[in-house]
Amino acid sequence: MARSLLTLNVTMNKIKSIAVVLIVIVGLGLQAKADVFNFNLNSGNTAISGFAGPYANVNINLTSSTTATITFTSLTNSGNIYLMGDGSSVALNVNAATFTVGTITGTNGGTGFTPGAWTANFGSQQVDGWGHFNFTIDSDDGYTHTSDQITFTLTRTSGTWANAASVLFLNDGGQLAASHIFPALYPADANNNFYNNMTGYAAGNGSNVPDGGTTVMLLGTALGALGMARRFLRS
Repeated sequence: MARSLLTLNVTMNKIKSIAVVLIVIVGLGLQAKADVFNFNLNSGNTAISGFAGPYANVNINLTSSTTATITFTSLTNSGNIYLMGDGSSVALNVNAATFTVGTITGTNGGTGFTPGAWTANFGSQQVDGWGHFNFTIDSDDGYTHTSDQITFTLTRTSGTWANAASVLFLNDGGQLAASHIFPALYPADANNNFYNNMTGYAAGNGSNVPDGGTTVMLLGTALGALGMARRFLRS
């Protein structure tokens, strides 16, 4: 009897240890997740009103209290991909009195495209239909220079950001970010401009925040491990 109680006690201690480890893993995962703010550009102006959104995703990864990596990614919808290019390829309303931008990179997974070259613009810029933004990036004119992903780093030179969601703030049009959208048939081909240079502007105010499945993944991992622990206890 004493041996059985000792075995049960050891087993319960193992279960407790597993539970503690799972709590730490989930806690760390959620803490890391809190440093990323992720939202879509859901609203299109009248020029692209015939194309269903969302049009692009904006990912803000706060890597320190003064630096954030920004990634705009084209989305696909109803057989179309929404490429980004020309004037105000991307636009942000940055929550900082002064800041700098690092190297700007762009890619396009379609055929025959040459993304860029890039020009960074600081100060108030009007983006068609969506108000003024204090930072925009232009690429060379035309469909063949569009990107399906644009990435750059912002460095705040006065003050700090509390979290990723505080890197941007709403502009006079009630938007956080915008992009100059080139709808194209997916997969995109630079030699086949399907919509004949029909372009417009999309914007987002951060009200829709895609989870990306991270929380579900973390909870699934925890529940799976607890299930294994339960089976171990029964055996």
